[in-house]
Amino acid sequence: MTTQADTKEKINLKDLTKQELQDFSADMGLASYRSDQLFQWLYQKGVHSFDEMTNLSKDLRSQLKEVAQVPTIQHVRQQESKDGTIKFLFELQGDEGHKVESVLIPDFYPDGAANRLTVCVSSQVGCVFGCSFCATGKMGFFRSLTHGEIVDQVQYIDQLCEEKFGKGITNIVYMGMGEPLHNYKAIVNSASIIMDELSIGLSPKRITVSTVGLTKQIKQLADERQPFNLAISLHAANDEKRDEIMPINSSMNLEKLKEAVQYYYTKLHRPITYEYLLFDNFNDSPKDAQQLADIVQWVPSKVNIIMYNDVAGVALKGARENRLDTFMQELIKRDVTATVRRSRGDDIDAGCGQLAIKEGQPKGKSIRNN
Repeated sequence: MTTQADTKEKINLKDLTKQELQDFSADMGLASYRSDQLFQWLYQKGVHSFDEMTNLSKDLRSQLKEVAQVPTIQHVRQQESKDGTIKFLFELQGDEGHKVESVLIPDFYPDGAANRLTVCVSSQVGCVFGCSFCATGKMGFFRSLTHGEIVDQVQYIDQLCEEKFGKGITNIVYMGMGEPLHNYKAIVNSASIIMDELSIGLSPKRITVSTVGLTKQIKQLADERQPFNLAISLHAANDEKRDEIMPINSSMNLEKLKEAVQYYYTKLHRPITYEYLLFDNFNDSPKDAQQLADIVQWVPSKVNIIMYNDVAGVALKGARENRLDTFMQELIKRDVTATVRRSRGDDIDAGCGQLAIKEGQPKGKSIRNN
C-alpha cells in the first residue's frame, strides 16, 4: 500500500515542462520517443494513471509508478446558465482544499451547432490585487496554480466539449480567477503545453492572456516573444478613476503602462486588446470615451466594452443602455475599433468579475487596504 509519505516523494510529472519530461525520461534510461509518449498521454489523452498508458510495457509502467505520479484536479460540480454558459468548480491537488472556478462560454450557429467554444481559465486561488469591482479580488490571494493544474482545467472542459458538442474547445482566455502575469512561469508553461501538437494543439492566435497591467511582465512577454495574444484590463481611462477601483495603478500608472505597451508592440508588432468594464455614472461619460480613444492611439489596439455583471457588496453597477450608446458613438467618432460583450452566465455568477469561492472562505492576502 502506498502511503502519503511515499506519494509526496514521487515526481509529479505534471510539474514538468516538456523539456524537463525529456530529461526525466533520459535519467530513467528510456528511449527518446518515450517522453513524447508520456507527454501525449498526459496532455492529449488526459489519463490519470500509468495503467492507462497502454502503449507502455507493464514493466515500464511499474517502474514509473515507483518514482512518479500523475495527479489531477478534481471536478466538484458544474452549473449551466440559461444562455448555455457552464461554470465548473475544481478542487486542487494538495491538502489545503483550495478550489477554483472555470467557465465555458459557447457560441452557436443559427442551426444550433457549436461555433466558438471559449474556456475562461483560472490561474490563481483568489487574487492579491484587490480590484474593487471583482469578487475574486475580494477573496484575497491564497496560492498560484501549477501549469499542470491550469492545463487540467482546459483538458477537462475540452473533453466535455467533445462529448457535448462533437468538437473540442476553440479559444482560451486567461481571465478567470487570479492575475495571470502574477503567475508568469505557470502561464507561459501551460500555454506552451496547450499549443503543442502532442497536446490540444491550439493555435496561439486563439489564446489570450489578460493582465491588470503588470509592466515588467508585459515587457518580459515581448522579450521572450511569447506568441499568444495580450489583453489589458483597463476599466478606467485616467489615473484618478483607475486609482479608485484598481490599487495596482498607484504603483503602475497609465504612463508606465503606456511605456510597457509600446515596448511590447515595438518588439512584436502585435495589437493589444483593452478590456473595459462599463460602470454606470463612473467611467461611461463622453469624456471617458475620449480619454479611452487617446489610450487606444498608443499602439494599434481594439477595445472590448464589457457590460458589468453586478457583484454582491460592490457599489458600482453596470451602465445603462442609453449611456452605453452615447459612449460607443463617441468611440466611433474617433475611429476606435470597439465591440460590446454582453453579459453571459450572470444567473450562475459566471460573468466577468463574478468568480469567487465563498463557502467558508477566509480572507487571503491583498494589496488593498480596506
